[in-house]
Amino acid sequence: MAHFAKLDENNIVTQVIVVSNDIATSENAGVTFINNLYGTSDTWKQTSYNNNIRKNYAGIGFSYDASKDAFIPPKPYASWVLDEDSCQWKSPVDYPDDDDLKYIWDESNTAWKEVSRG
Repeated sequence: MAHFAKLDENNIVTQVIVVSNDIATSENAGVTFINNLYGTSDTWKQTSYNNNIRKNYAGIGFSYDASKDAFIPPKPYASWVLDEDSCQWKSPVDYPDDDDLKYIWDESNTAWKEVSRG
């Protein structure tokens, strides 16, 4: 199955749909089929569950960056920066290397905070 993400005028993903590979033999064929089906001329970009194209599988709220030809998830915290290679957001401090404990991001202190068990 082929997956397609609908983009709004700001290149934000508003919908993701599935089209049979028999129909979507190419990205253009899939987009043509979708627009004919809905009677529209919307902008659609193919996306991939296994991240073979466009870096990340598109989800609603993701943005599409044409210069990177990539889908980028929403920025989770103001302090995080975009990894240009993966197009994923990275914390300014690496996640602690401790398999026994769990952590959550504390934006006010820009640090990982241990989650208490209980």
